[in-house]
Amino acid sequence: MLVEKQKVVIIGGGITGLTAAYYLQKESKMKGLHLDVKLVEASHRLGGKIQTIRRDGFIIERGPDSFLARKQSASKLAKEVGMDKELISNTSGKSYVLARQRLYPMPGGSIMGIPTQIAPFITTGLFSPAAKARAAADFVLPRSNPGQDQSLGEFFRRRLGDEVVENLIEPLLSGIYAGDIDQLSLMSTFPQFYQVEQKYRSLILGMKKTAGSQPKNTGGKKKKEGMFLTFKSGLQSLVDAVEKQLEPGSVFKGYRVESVRKKGSGYIIDMNGGEKLQADSIVMAAPHFAVHSIFSDWGLFGEFKEMLSTSVATVALAFPEKAVEKDMNGTGFVVSRNSDYTITACTWTHKKWPHSAPKGKMLLRCYVGRAGDEAIVDLSDDQIIKIVLDDLNKTMNITMNPEFAYVTRWKNSMPQYTVGHKERIENAKKQAEENLPGVFLAGSSYDGLGVPDCIDQGEKVVRSVLDYLCSIKKEAVQL
Repeated sequence: MLVEKQKVVIIGGGITGLTAAYYLQKESKMKGLHLDVKLVEASHRLGGKIQTIRRDGFIIERGPDSFLARKQSASKLAKEVGMDKELISNTSGKSYVLARQRLYPMPGGSIMGIPTQIAPFITTGLFSPAAKARAAADFVLPRSNPGQDQSLGEFFRRRLGDEVVENLIEPLLSGIYAGDIDQLSLMSTFPQFYQVEQKYRSLILGMKKTAGSQPKNTGGKKKKEGMFLTFKSGLQSLVDAVEKQLEPGSVFKGYRVESVRKKGSGYIIDMNGGEKLQADSIVMAAPHFAVHSIFSDWGLFGEFKEMLSTSVATVALAFPEKAVEKDMNGTGFVVSRNSDYTITACTWTHKKWPHSAPKGKMLLRCYVGRAGDEAIVDLSDDQIIKIVLDDLNKTMNITMNPEFAYVTRWKNSMPQYTVGHKERIENAKKQAEENLPGVFLAGSSYDGLGVPDCIDQGEKVVRSVLDYLCSIKKEAVQL
């Protein structure tokens, strides 16, 4: 007897959708679930913002360059597709903050800008004596109101003061989300800081105790490993390896979904060119604004219409080592909020990731664009490169033009998790559950935008899809 397969369509071929497709197909094979899983991507490549260029011995990341080692879902996926032996960690070197036209070493013992060691904080020239005294108020201030969301800026300014926030915490935290920390939600971005404050009252003491509870390397002379991982041939090699594992004919590239219609207990997916797909369940792994557009006729997901996304750009510059007379003893710097610079950060990629450049060469990667300052992203490549080089020459003497440069624009690519984000996403998912049974949301717009966060969501949505398909199959049998 021929059993009709249940149809699942995943819309969006970034790392979230790719992960969901891989694990759904794996579950189907292992458990004989008779699933027909299709992955639809509007562009002509998978991986979303993960994109690697290999040129003349250089490994250049156009999007993310790595992921946190402690978040293990990415390493797990790498092992699944035979890429675990290609993983490498970053070299741990000094990081700096660019403030008042000079580079200050990141204070030792700081965790995301929060001091956990007193001596480095007291002796750094990054903060004024008044700012250091203000930060000490953290030891006596009461806890925040329980369970109340607030902006990152409000939380950290209250505990540590404006100067510490603007010279250290803001460049680090807003760089991750390309957002305004006075708008970004504490509960949706870094809830662990709130939890530490609630448990220990003092954020500084709490982070010190939390850091002290982490396992330490007792291997004597063993070199300290970095916090981040990537692949020898670039992050895109993970995307390529996962794609190769997908069933032949299950990936549709260059197909843009225009709308979704209900038909019986399932759905019809209308795509450009008049193509259609049927689905019993849909994973929406596309950005929030695409979800709002696709379901515009339903009157749902109004929250997504108001949800902003920031445009950013990365600028990769390749030089001979001799091109820079004033070298940096470190791996990069972030830029203070109050500095007169367009770049928000710069990574000396060849030092952080030695595999990324041939011997005798150097690779710099700069970042431009953030919430409220996105106009630069729309300039020409030449204009952006000139602005970046002018900024770099304020702290180093570059004597040659780059051998080559790559400007990569990511338009509306950084969803802004503003205050109340968690509640809005919960409401959107509830709308889907009530009005669109079998339709599930996952991806960087919702529950984290790092590579492992997106992979986590891809894995989690697989369980939701399988539970739903099992429930409708039982209903059909009972009928």
